[in-house]
Amino acid sequence: MQWYKEDLAYIHDVGFGDYALGSASGILETLDRNGIRGGLVVDLGCGSGLWAGELTRAGYRVLGIDISGQMIEIARKRVPEAEFRVASVFEADLPACSAVTSIGEVLNYLFDPDNNDRRALARLFRNIYGALNPGGVFIFDIAEPGQIPRGAATKGFTEGEGWVVLLEKEEDPEPGTLTRRITSFRKVGDCYRRDDEVHRLRLYSAEDLAGELRRVGFQVRMIRGYGKYRLPKAHAAFVALKPA
Repeated sequence: MQWYKEDLAYIHDVGFGDYALGSASGILETLDRNGIRGGLVVDLGCGSGLWAGELTRAGYRVLGIDISGQMIEIARKRVPEAEFRVASVFEADLPACSAVTSIGEVLNYLFDPDNNDRRALARLFRNIYGALNPGGVFIFDIAEPGQIPRGAATKGFTEGEGWVVLLEKEEDPEPGTLTRRITSFRKVGDCYRRDDEVHRLRLYSAEDLAGELRRVGFQVRMIRGYGKYRLPKAHAAFVALKPA
């Protein structure tokens, strides 16, 4: 299976960049407040490189990692001065770095086969802690339960120039998962090409993850937005500091 294939990767890049770009100034301010004004930032789930581009313009070096080869292809064209790798964010070899970011509920996604249980997330937290320089920060956000009303399924669509996306969402509270069924249509020549993807997310309690981060050794601050950018409903973000 592949996710964020060619058409959905393109559509996500041109039509759904608000999350990454809206968050950028607030995250840059957080880095600055923590004394991180340069060095290497590892971006996990970097997507099409929108946030990586903001980082490089601010003077940081960037390593972006994403499981989607199509997303990485777009990112390499957008930010040629950064380094990008196609890999699982849960198993990637992380170099020593000043900061790690993961923006847009990346760590919830279950299509990464290495994200097979809750222990995978705990291992990732330990790997990030080990890679960070003393005083480094890990900034990320997650989706929580309560995305949609219990027992309900929501449907909607978004359209742009030469594309349409149909989305159906359903939350199952028992295993704590969210399923997104995505049908995309992208204009190719005189016709529209259809593709379908199913994305499943494991939903996390923000308090539980804050506790897990503290057990690893991080000092943790939980927030509901990056600067002026407010996160969507039932989302939380974290600024996890590795003590100097």
